Amino acid sequence: MATASALSALSALSALSAPSAPSAPSASTGPATARCRCGWVGDDPLMAAYHDEEWGVPSHDDRHLFEMLTLEGAQAGLSWRTILHKRMAYRRAFSDFDIDRVARYTPRRIERLLADPGIVRNRLKVESTVANARSVRLIRDEFGSLARYLWSFAGGRPIVNRWRDYRDAPASSAESDAMSRALKARGCRFVGTTICYAFMQATGMVDDHQLDCFRRAHA
Repeated sequence: MATASALSALSALSALSAPSAPSAPSASTGPATARCRCGWVGDDPLMAAYHDEEWGVPSHDDRHLFEMLTLEGAQAGLSWRTILHKRMAYRRAFSDFDIDRVARYTPRRIERLLADPGIVRNRLKVESTVANARSVRLIRDEFGSLARYLWSFAGGRPIVNRWRDYRDAPASSAESDAMSRALKARGCRFVGTTICYAFMQATGMVDDHQLDCFRRAHA
């Protein structure tokens, strides 16, 4: 989820994966609270809840990881706020991100998805979700889980950074470069290094909460 250039990524939590960076001050108190948050949050309650409860929390759940990889890819060229507000529609459209079910989607099903106003109706993005599900199945079969494979790029534990301002965070890293190359080699799409870095932030592989953010000690 969130960097200066690509802020993008569980039932109650998951009803809310990585914001894109809107112009905002270096810290945000958010709606109706005095808590100090990362500056990208702004005053949208859904963005605040996502930041407070999900962003940067280490995730090892394959379904959630596939969801966030999909949503980060869908965000390309758009704001994270736009995607976050479409999240429930994405879950309905893509079988709650059940990897095996999405991998079996037919061309006819894809055409139906392209008529769904609740999601981003970009053919390349929709087709990439199905193709990625098929690639993820192979990764899961080879490594035992998608989580084990993806966390290997972070060395198996969160990479903790120390940014005074969210805008100091990079758009990519050596780790996201490696993840991007590996996923592309396995047939995945919409997994450029910027998307991968936002995904790593969203799923807790990278902790980029600002030093003054109240979530920094809890993510």
